[in-house]
Amino acid sequence: MSEIEVNRVSLQMNKVWILKDISFSAKDGMIIGLVGRNGSGKTMLMKCLSGYIKPDGGNIIIDGRELYKDIEFPPSMGLILETPSFVPYYSGMKNLQLLASLQKKIDKDRIRHCMELAGLQPDSKRPVKKYSLGMRQRLAIAQAIMEEPQLLILDEPLNSLDEEGVEDIRSLLLDMKSKGKTIILSSHNKEDIHLLCDIVIRLKHGEMCS
Repeated sequence: MSEIEVNRVSLQMNKVWILKDISFSAKDGMIIGLVGRNGSGKTMLMKCLSGYIKPDGGNIIIDGRELYKDIEFPPSMGLILETPSFVPYYSGMKNLQLLASLQKKIDKDRIRHCMELAGLQPDSKRPVKKYSLGMRQRLAIAQAIMEEPQLLILDEPLNSLDEEGVEDIRSLLLDMKSKGKTIILSSHNKEDIHLLCDIVIRLKHGEMCS
């Protein structure tokens, strides 16, 4: 379960309002799309939702608990935010094993499965520094889903993917939606938004617009 209520969230930086009075709600099994030009506030809103930047006004309620007050981070979250960092000389599998060791929730078989779902070969010894941009994005997606989070916050998850990769990840996200996951994603691609999202939040200069 991961029901979210965003109530008049506002954020100011250097005396400039980055976000202003953002409100929406999301229930289990919904995909929320964030749309807007670069600098419109999409990534900053995601940082607020994921527990990385506390807003200056409003509040965010996740399953009845207030973020930044009752909880520090969403309790079950997968995240892609800006450009994910991996150890460049480790393989994809070794990178994900390293990350999985922090919470010890999953085993190697689960990591293998998620890499395959994302279109990667778990037995490949290729270091991440030799990955293409699309392969890095697939690895980021595998990382985000591997611990079976209830909430996914994905900043441009389909960026850098080829046509086949886009179709694979769209199908993966729709499958996760069907299993009751809540997904908040941003995209510049109108087709992604049309095919995936139940609700679209349009941002312009940090404010919601029609």
